Amino acid sequence: MENARILVIDDEKNILESVRMVLSYEDYAVETAASGIDGLELFKQIRPEIVLLDVKMPGFDGLQVLKTIKQTDPLTEVIMISGHSGIEEAMEASRIGAFDFLEKPISREKLLLSVRNAAEKYSLTRENATLRTFQERKHDLVGDSPVMQKLKQVIDKVARTQSTVLITGESGTGKELIARRLHYCSQRSKRPFVQVNCAAIPEELIESELFGHEKGSFTGAFEKKPGKFEIAHRGTIFLDEIGDLSLKAQAKVLRVLEEGEIQRVGSAEIQKVDVRVIAATNQDLKQKIRDGEFREDLFFRLNVVPVYSPALRERVEDIPRLVDHFVGFFAEENNYRKRRFDPAVIEAFSQYPWKGNVRELRNLVERLLIMTDSRTITIRDLPEEMRDVPEKAAFSFARFSEWKEFKEFTEKRFLEEKLEQFDHNISRTAREIGIPRSNLYKKMEQFAIIVPNETKAAGEPPSGDALHPRGEESPDSAGKDGS
Repeated sequence: MENARILVIDDEKNILESVRMVLSYEDYAVETAASGIDGLELFKQIRPEIVLLDVKMPGFDGLQVLKTIKQTDPLTEVIMISGHSGIEEAMEASRIGAFDFLEKPISREKLLLSVRNAAEKYSLTRENATLRTFQERKHDLVGDSPVMQKLKQVIDKVARTQSTVLITGESGTGKELIARRLHYCSQRSKRPFVQVNCAAIPEELIESELFGHEKGSFTGAFEKKPGKFEIAHRGTIFLDEIGDLSLKAQAKVLRVLEEGEIQRVGSAEIQKVDVRVIAATNQDLKQKIRDGEFREDLFFRLNVVPVYSPALRERVEDIPRLVDHFVGFFAEENNYRKRRFDPAVIEAFSQYPWKGNVRELRNLVERLLIMTDSRTITIRDLPEEMRDVPEKAAFSFARFSEWKEFKEFTEKRFLEEKLEQFDHNISRTAREIGIPRSNLYKKMEQFAIIVPNETKAAGEPPSGDALHPRGEESPDSAGKDGS
């Protein structure tokens, strides 16, 4: 990690100066403090990646400072230094979270090696933490509609239990996301989350996949292999498309649920497993029971807590937030430029019958980000079947309850489209629609309309023609546009 910020805390001035000189020569950004209290104050201000910390200091000693630093920012790497270190101090520092322990007088080579290693570890740890956050965002349940609020409340309540859960709902509604949230909010969150798509595994292999097999138990079984239930021990297994499971495999799943026991294919040995089962299906299991294709006793065992995953048409008000979420996610994942979706597009999305639900919306947003070159995605960028949505339906007067709400919506939409039409040039837009430029600025401020900075800078005067709180003309624009 280049140019890591380093804080050195030591009550010996010659140590501070010598360490600072060595590290500064290697292009590290170095700050120093002569006491534990001063060091903590400086730490809060600069938040260094690495701290070099003396063990023995008057007042607030090194171990106390180490503990406070680790409580404030666990990712910070701390290297302890001491002139008379004992093994107990070293063990205590290691227990609290110190990265390394250097003895005085400090060897230049050992100092630089320890700092380089600490910087590399910090960089990897930070990268992993960022990746973890990114993955959590990827599997986030987005939406604040009434049905989603109710769903999240149910999930948070059920997650704390060990109960089996059956998630039902149409394809593409996010049943996997519900299962993951149940796992991550449970006491098993630090343990494995194992997903099995029962529909994607051939019937002759499903038992081996779920319960494992012994070497030579069937043709192609060249080695012993653990099953998904075994891998998920003390964690959660998510059986997606449970309705496609064979009757024979259903019987074995029932045995796991009732006895906590599995048996590998080709083995006489019974193994105990501790696994929470979450199942999901888009099929009518009660009808499959009537048709003799699904075990009734397994259904009752799975359906301890039923959770319904709502279709997108039941949560239309979440579409704007979902679009924003997908735009941000894809832009970060693929380094796409973020683009704005015209309000007419969002309205058309709200009227469209999403047969593939959220998955279909997600895929369309990604496709539009890839294929569209303009800053704003408009109706003409949509697939033909969406462009055919009648304008009346796309506008939908039913959404407005008051005249003021309707007036503000139409006025904002008109200004956004005109700004887009004239490439966000404020002067030209004001001139073409016949209002003073200052009035246009005032309306933009009122409706929180933001134009791209680069366009505004290229076609507009600088800060002298910025937004005016009371809508006055700026000195350089008075009389130019008329009123």
